[in-house]
Amino acid sequence: MSRPAKVTLNLEALAHNLAVIKHKAKNSKIWSVVKADAYGHGLSRLWPTLSKTDGFALIELDNAIMLREEGWLGPILLLEGFFKPEDVYLLERYSITTVVHSDWQLEAIDKAQLERPINIYLKLNSGMNRLGYRPEQYHQIIQRVKNIQNIGSITQMTHFANSDTGVNMDKQKHVIEQTMIDELPRCLANSAATLFYPETHYDWVRPGIILYGASPSGIWQDIASFNLKPVMTFSSEILSIQHVKKGEQIGYGSRYTASRDMRVGVVACGYADGYPRHAPDGTPILVNGHKTQLVGRISMDMLTIDVTDFADVTYGSSVELWGEHLPVDDVASACGTIGYELLCAIAPRVKVEIAKNGSYLSDFNRNNPVDNSQNQNKINTTFSDLNEGC
Repeated sequence: MSRPAKVTLNLEALAHNLAVIKHKAKNSKIWSVVKADAYGHGLSRLWPTLSKTDGFALIELDNAIMLREEGWLGPILLLEGFFKPEDVYLLERYSITTVVHSDWQLEAIDKAQLERPINIYLKLNSGMNRLGYRPEQYHQIIQRVKNIQNIGSITQMTHFANSDTGVNMDKQKHVIEQTMIDELPRCLANSAATLFYPETHYDWVRPGIILYGASPSGIWQDIASFNLKPVMTFSSEILSIQHVKKGEQIGYGSRYTASRDMRVGVVACGYADGYPRHAPDGTPILVNGHKTQLVGRISMDMLTIDVTDFADVTYGSSVELWGEHLPVDDVASACGTIGYELLCAIAPRVKVEIAKNGSYLSDFNRNNPVDNSQNQNKINTTFSDLNEGC
């Protein structure tokens, strides 16, 4: 029997979340953001369930090519653009849309010997000061882009720095309205803006973390009313029970001292599985459905929890580290980080299972199952029209 630490993925929850987002942004097209291996969930495992999306957005060119080779025929967007001038030929070959944020990228596209144009998203630095052209440059760059024969469709794009908190949102929105032109489509909204600022939806939205059922603000209560469902459940089992007397210490560094006689459950999970080593005492954990807490420092392969008040907890009892009944945002908040980091940190040695239940499947997704069997026969076609208008 293999080690009990595992990730369970509820693909029907994923389909449900996409349906929620489509309803929320009903007048926009959806870029499903699947960077970082679909936020740690596994891109190859997840993308067929998201096939009702309008396009996939990611960072890694090799994963964009993988999507093509596995059968995705729709639009693909590189969110950071390409990294080397020679990558332009791969964008052409696989019909991949690219963000353009720097002059060197425009020069690379202009100088390439292409048989057909590449579609681009022209990035505006509206206040985040990370990537993109400054507002005073933007109109000039648009005119330059229009004169490059190797460029097809042009979409205006920016990124909000504080759409999860609202700080400076009005300032960024003002910059956008003063800078972007009406004749070209826009893609502005990330996860938080998709949920909280419908006026930013425009032509395309880019939901990321909310697809996976976690909060862009790091606070689960902020998205509780939207009925999003967690896709990933990280779980394990109790492998031993220790009886610790009042005043004794637990774990490396003797960080935790028992304030009473305790039953301590040893869980088969540690930082080598992706659980954060910096998790403090008191971090929430579920055991046999009971909410309890971490006691003692995280080891490479084990962690320890207080099970004193739960007589039913014994060897083999189930432990939920985060997931369906314990939001990853709550665990991340206790650890001083965000759910994004925890989801992306699951280690390769943790086995992955697909949930069998159907409790989350939205009615229209249940009645219209995705069938990708036809796509495998189309991989070698020319993708000349795939990204039209994106």
